[in-house]
Amino acid sequence: MYSILWLIDWVVQAYTYLLFAYIVIDLLVKFGVVNAYNRVVYVVMDFLSRIIEPLLRPIRNVMPNLGGIDISPVVLVLALQFGLRLLHELVGAMVR
Repeated sequence: MYSILWLIDWVVQAYTYLLFAYIVIDLLVKFGVVNAYNRVVYVVMDFLSRIIEPLLRPIRNVMPNLGGIDISPVVLVLALQFGLRLLHELVGAMVR
Protein backbone atom coordinates (compact mmCIF):
# COMPACT_ATOMS: atom_id res chain seq x y z
CA MET A 1 0.00 0.00 0.00
CA TYR A 2 2.82 2.38 0.84
CA SER A 3 4.55 1.72 -2.47
CA ILE A 4 1.45 2.88 -4.38
CA LEU A 5 1.26 5.95 -2.17
CA TRP A 6 4.95 6.63 -2.82
CA LEU A 7 4.37 6.34 -6.58
CA ILE A 8 1.42 8.73 -6.49
CA ASP A 9 3.45 11.12 -4.34
CA TRP A 10 6.33 10.99 -6.80
CA VAL A 11 4.06 11.60 -9.81
CA VAL A 12 2.39 14.60 -8.15
CA GLN A 13 5.76 16.10 -7.20
CA ALA A 14 7.13 15.56 -10.73
CA TYR A 15 4.00 17.16 -12.19
CA THR A 16 4.42 20.12 -9.85
CA TYR A 17 8.03 20.58 -11.00
CA LEU A 18 6.92 20.40 -14.63
CA LEU A 19 4.26 23.00 -13.87
CA PHE A 20 6.87 25.36 -12.41
CA ALA A 21 9.12 24.78 -15.44
CA TYR A 22 6.18 25.58 -17.71
CA ILE A 23 5.48 28.82 -15.83
CA VAL A 24 9.12 29.94 -15.95
CA ILE A 25 9.62 29.13 -19.64
CA ASP A 26 6.29 30.76 -20.52
CA LEU A 27 7.30 33.94 -18.70
CA LEU A 28 10.72 33.94 -20.37
CA VAL A 29 9.08 33.64 -23.77
CA LYS A 30 6.51 36.36 -23.00
CA PHE A 31 9.19 38.80 -21.82
CA GLY A 32 11.35 38.10 -24.86
CA VAL A 33 14.28 36.59 -22.98
CA VAL A 34 13.96 33.29 -24.84
CA ASN A 35 13.11 33.06 -28.52
CA ALA A 36 9.98 30.96 -29.03
CA TYR A 37 11.04 30.19 -32.61
CA ASN A 38 14.09 28.30 -31.38
CA ARG A 39 13.48 24.61 -32.09
CA VAL A 40 14.53 23.40 -28.62
CA VAL A 41 12.42 26.00 -26.84
CA TYR A 42 9.46 25.18 -29.10
CA VAL A 43 9.73 21.43 -28.42
CA VAL A 44 10.02 21.94 -24.66
CA MET A 45 7.10 24.39 -24.58
CA ASP A 46 4.98 22.10 -26.74
CA PHE A 47 5.70 19.11 -24.48
CA LEU A 48 4.97 21.06 -21.30
CA SER A 49 1.86 22.62 -22.80
CA ARG A 50 0.45 19.22 -23.78
CA ILE A 51 1.01 17.93 -20.24
CA ILE A 52 -0.01 20.99 -18.21
CA GLU A 53 -2.85 22.62 -20.18
CA PRO A 54 -5.42 19.79 -19.80
CA LEU A 55 -5.50 20.43 -16.05
CA LEU A 56 -5.21 24.21 -16.26
CA ARG A 57 -8.01 24.69 -18.81
CA PRO A 58 -10.91 23.62 -16.53
CA ILE A 59 -9.57 25.83 -13.74
CA ARG A 60 -9.34 28.80 -16.12
CA ASN A 61 -12.92 28.17 -17.27
CA VAL A 62 -14.25 28.32 -13.70
CA MET A 63 -12.16 31.23 -12.39
CA PRO A 64 -13.24 34.82 -12.98
CA ASN A 65 -11.22 37.08 -15.25
CA LEU A 66 -8.57 38.92 -13.21
CA GLY A 67 -7.22 40.98 -16.08
CA GLY A 68 -3.72 39.98 -17.10
CA ILE A 69 -3.10 37.89 -14.00
CA ASP A 70 -3.38 34.13 -14.34
CA ILE A 71 -3.46 32.40 -10.97
CA SER A 72 -4.71 29.06 -12.29
CA PRO A 73 -1.25 27.42 -11.83
CA VAL A 74 -1.32 28.41 -8.16
CA VAL A 75 -4.79 26.92 -7.78
CA LEU A 76 -3.60 23.73 -9.51
CA VAL A 77 -0.58 23.39 -7.21
CA LEU A 78 -2.77 23.93 -4.15
CA ALA A 79 -5.31 21.37 -5.39
CA LEU A 80 -2.60 18.80 -6.12
CA GLN A 81 -0.97 19.26 -2.73
CA PHE A 82 -4.35 19.16 -0.97
CA GLY A 83 -5.28 15.95 -2.75
CA LEU A 84 -1.94 14.42 -1.86
CA ARG A 85 -2.29 15.32 1.82
CA LEU A 86 -5.85 13.99 1.84
CA LEU A 87 -4.64 10.72 0.32
CA HIS A 88 -1.93 10.45 2.98
CA GLU A 89 -4.51 10.96 5.72
CA LEU A 90 -6.84 8.36 4.23
CA VAL A 91 -4.09 5.77 3.94
CA GLY A 92 -2.93 6.56 7.47
CA ALA A 93 -6.47 6.08 8.77
CA MET A 94 -6.83 2.78 6.90
CA VAL A 95 -3.60 1.40 8.34
CA ARG A 96 -4.59 2.15 11.93
